Amino acid sequence: MDIPHQCQFCNRQANSAFHDLSTEGLAEISQLKTCVSFRKGQVIMHEGARPQGVYCIHNGKVKLYTLGTEGKEQIIRFVTSGDLIGYRSILSEEPISASATALEDTHACYIPKSSFFKVIQDNPKFSLNLLKLSCHELGEAGKMITSLAQKNVKERLAEILLILNTTFGEDEDGYIDINLTREEIANMVGTATESVIRLISELRKEGYIRSKGKRIALEDRVSLRQMAAIYE
Repeated sequence: MDIPHQCQFCNRQANSAFHDLSTEGLAEISQLKTCVSFRKGQVIMHEGARPQGVYCIHNGKVKLYTLGTEGKEQIIRFVTSGDLIGYRSILSEEPISASATALEDTHACYIPKSSFFKVIQDNPKFSLNLLKLSCHELGEAGKMITSLAQKNVKERLAEILLILNTTFGEDEDGYIDINLTREEIANMVGTATESVIRLISELRKEGYIRSKGKRIALEDRVSLRQMAAIYE
């Protein structure tokens, strides 16, 4: 898929941190960015590296994760169209806290560090949007930590399935529009792969979900929300 060269004509910018920029501001970014592509499985950013720029995902799906002492992945969250990655490390002048890997062929716009700061300085609304975005991500991370600490494995699995459905939507057959291995789901839930396999089977037998291979569809979201203790 081709990425529009001019940001003001991009159908992703309305859902990105750039949505409040003026036509002139978007035109400025168009001159500063470059268009890049990543194959499925390709690492976009490495944990611990010093970022030289930020990526705005145009289309595709990306997982953010850290590696434990034994090399096991801990998936933190996913990003998709319109999402910005790498910006918090640049703003804080700290190494990247999580690696980013493409889950499918992904296209993105890359904005070098110096150009990114120029856009911030020239557009106060954009700075405010970055602050809001950062606060939101920290809030969601806090919720995830609380969930891991206070909920049992089945409750956490229900919550993760709801989050995935909200993040990626559904395909034409009603399945969550992302294919994750049971190991990847287990990494998000914070349990063993065998436990996730067993619990998914339980949820299917109880009528909360249906599954086919890696694909999962939510059949009873109300009950899943009650199970996950999500009341908002």
